[in-house]
Amino acid sequence: MTTTSSDTKTLVKILIGTAWIDGKIQPEEREYLHRIAQEKGVADEPEIQPLLYEFRPVSPEECYGWVKQYLGDRPSSESCQQLLEAISGLIYSDGTVATEEAKLLTELQTLESSSDNNSNSVIKAIRNLYQRWIAKLE
Repeated sequence: MTTTSSDTKTLVKILIGTAWIDGKIQPEEREYLHRIAQEKGVADEPEIQPLLYEFRPVSPEECYGWVKQYLGDRPSSESCQQLLEAISGLIYSDGTVATEEAKLLTELQTLESSSDNNSNSVIKAIRNLYQRWIAKLE
C-alpha cells in the first residue's frame, strides 16, 4: 500500500478518533497523538489541528467513517494489519483497553477476515495486545 499525504492525514484522524472513542482522551494518548502527528508531519495541517488540540470531540461514527475511507471497499490484509498496529500503539499507550477500543479492534479483525487474505496476523496482534495489557495489570 502506497501512503499518500491524504492517507497520512486520515490515519492521524483515525488515531485521534480512537482516542476519543471512549469519551475522553487520556493524557498518555494525548502525548502519543502529538508525537505521531509531529513524526508524520501533519501536526500543523488545518484539517488536523482542531482535532489534535481537542477543539472538538470526534464521534465513534466519524472515526469508523475514517477507517472505511482509509481502507476502502476491499481492504488488503496488509493495510488492515498496518492500521491495527497503529491503533494498538495508541490504545496501549495508556495501559488500558476500553470496551469501545476493543470493539474497534474487533471491527478491524472482521474487515480483515472478509478480505481475501489470511486473518491470523490480526488475531495474533490482538492476542498480543491483550496479553501485554493483562501482563501489565499483574
